[in-house]
Amino acid sequence: MSVEEEVFKIQKKLNKMTSPDGTGQEQALDLLKTLQTLDINLDILTKTRIGMTVNELRKSSKDEEVISLAKTLIKNWKRFLANTQQAPNNTGKESSSNSSKSSSKSSKKEDKKRDEKKQEERPKITQSQFPASSNSMTDAVRLKCREMLTNALKTDGEPPEGCPPAEELAEELEEAIYVEFKNTDMKYKNRVRSRVANLKDPKNPTLRSNFLCGAIAAQKLAKMTPEEMASDEMKKLREKFVKEAINDAQLATVQGTKTDLLKCGKCKKRNCTYNQIQTRSADEPMTTFVLCNECGHRWKFC
Repeated sequence: MSVEEEVFKIQKKLNKMTSPDGTGQEQALDLLKTLQTLDINLDILTKTRIGMTVNELRKSSKDEEVISLAKTLIKNWKRFLANTQQAPNNTGKESSSNSSKSSSKSSKKEDKKRDEKKQEERPKITQSQFPASSNSMTDAVRLKCREMLTNALKTDGEPPEGCPPAEELAEELEEAIYVEFKNTDMKYKNRVRSRVANLKDPKNPTLRSNFLCGAIAAQKLAKMTPEEMASDEMKKLREKFVKEAINDAQLATVQGTKTDLLKCGKCKKRNCTYNQIQTRSADEPMTTFVLCNECGHRWKFC
């Protein structure tokens, strides 16, 4: 099947999906991805008018991924049309310059001027035909993630003077995350969401400012754990909880001294175990912790 036939086939399916309520578009994303892989030229665009069909789908769709990918395809095709239209114009200029050159062989100065003009125009044509690599991204999921990261970095407005643009940093961070997972599955999306949440956190401005100013590299931020990204206040709180948990565990596992001299206040039995720990200064008496071996009740007395 030729490329033109494949485009016509996809166009028929897309035409059925361009309903005003945006229903029946379950396969729209797959069809757009197929269009993205096809080698579509100006002749195919003109014959099939696939650009108009994709634009109608974009207007009627409610799926963000479908809308984003449709915009990307239309943008690429418009750039292709512009470049294709520019080529004949340049060819026309060259043919007219050749004819004028043949008609004025006696004028060497004019010939030199024409040659210089051609040399000045060539770099411009090359530049328009090869857009920047950052504009070649067409994956709708990755584009959406880059947009989310950019907005998170702009929580306090534009980055401070001297820092790279938020869009550039977001692109670098998303690229580092994508390199680790090699796809845009749920693990990739969860990693991006956690970076967005921590960068937007108003209680954690340090993480955002450190990344904007280069103190934290994109490759490092892409792999940081939630504990590493947490604010200083949250880190201190976690350390406090860890210490309390360690103390409780140590108290529960230390083997005490059994005694029948102490009576449990709950079950009234005298089967107890006690431990003495120095919790205050050295000149103060030790604190006695008591455990009832019958009912598990704990208490302490000095």
